[in-house]
Amino acid sequence: MPEVIAEEIIRCTPEEFLRFVMDAERYAEIDDKIGPIDWVRHSGDLVEFKFRPILPGVPGPAPKLISQMRLTPGRRVDVQYAPLPHNRLNHRLSRFRASFEAENVGDGTTKVRRTISIDFAPFLRWLLEPVLRRRLAADVKKEIGGAKERLERGRIPRRPGEAERDPADDA
Repeated sequence: MPEVIAEEIIRCTPEEFLRFVMDAERYAEIDDKIGPIDWVRHSGDLVEFKFRPILPGVPGPAPKLISQMRLTPGRRVDVQYAPLPHNRLNHRLSRFRASFEAENVGDGTTKVRRTISIDFAPFLRWLLEPVLRRRLAADVKKEIGGAKERLERGRIPRRPGEAERDPADDA
């Protein structure tokens, strides 16, 4: 089972980082594993979105899925497949867990810990796990580096055609 943990110190508050993560469309701009998003639904501290995942180094389209992100305010975001009856095929092919932990380390900085774990069904494991073991760590490191760059610039881009905004305006 490939599991990757990446850590980074980012000049922002935990709340700013977690708000960025919970904005699936904006986070997809720095995460190559999130393909085109069909829709996003918000309900309190829960966000669900439907998209086509892109596994690093794995050719071809993956089945679309609904991902579920749950915020623990000021601390973390946990990510998993939305439960059945959604994602029937994905639930048969793999198990996925991910998280973003954000810890205030003072002086306006946050320690971010990103974890991803994917466990494939035995008939896919032999094919996909070796590829992900070689490629996933570098991809996650690039992803967190992209989040750091985006947040430390002090501007969070909106969707194409919209003006950038200052995260401080959201407070």
